[in-house]
Formats: sequence, structure tokens, C-alpha cells
Amino acid sequence: MHTAKGSFVVALQPLGFDGADPAWLLGRMSIDKQISGDLEATTKGQMLSAMTATKGSAGYVAIERVSGTLHGKRGTFVLQHSSTMRRGVPAQSIIVVHDSGTDELVGLEGEFRIDAANGKHSYEFSYRLTDG
Repeated sequence: MHTAKGSFVVALQPLGFDGADPAWLLGRMSIDKQISGDLEATTKGQMLSAMTATKGSAGYVAIERVSGTLHGKRGTFVLQHSSTMRRGVPAQSIIVVHDSGTDELVGLEGEFRIDAANGKHSYEFSYRLTDG
């Protein structure tokens, strides 16, 4: 396993959620990231979220396509997010979609961890490149 570390800036923009009543507390957003560090990349994606009446409890799922270089290897891949927050305690699962790597990132597998503190985002990406 290899580890990539760095930071990123994210822009989230609200999108329409067809058929959803505002009382349901469901949302949809676009995701645009600029990632720096061992992974130099941009991303495009979408997120679906669910808030609750309990402060600090929510969940989201997302898909985003990452394009750039990982430790000097160029290509693209897709990250799949499935994360929850239980009264302020996060549980996240962000993994590379199998067989989504292209170019020099064919065979990429891994888990992406996000840390958000004091309004800044950092990441730790544990990954490996297999024979595909």
C-alpha cells in the first residue's frame, strides 16, 4: 500500500432535487475540488444528502471523477462516497470504484479519507496499483 497526503479546496453548489418536499431535508449538490499534494487533481461530481432534526446527524452519498496525477502517474478514476454523521461523530467510506482507473492509473484500488478541521480540508489516500 502507498499513501498520498495533501489538502483540497471544495466548492459545493445546490442543485434541484426533483420531487422532494423541503420538509424531508434532502439535498443534491455539485462537487468541484482542487486537490494538491501527492495527488494533484481536479474533480467533478454530485452528492445526495439527508439532514435530520437532530443536530450533527446526517448522511450523504456521492460520486466524483478525479483527473490528475498521483505520485507522478497521470490518469483518472472515480471515488464513491457513503458517509454518515451521528451527533457529530463521522463515519466515512470513500473508495475507488473498481476498474475506474485510466492511463497510468489502470488497476488503482484504495480508500480516501477526508479530515475537515477549522474550515480546511486535508486527505490521506491509501492506495495500490494492481495489474488490473
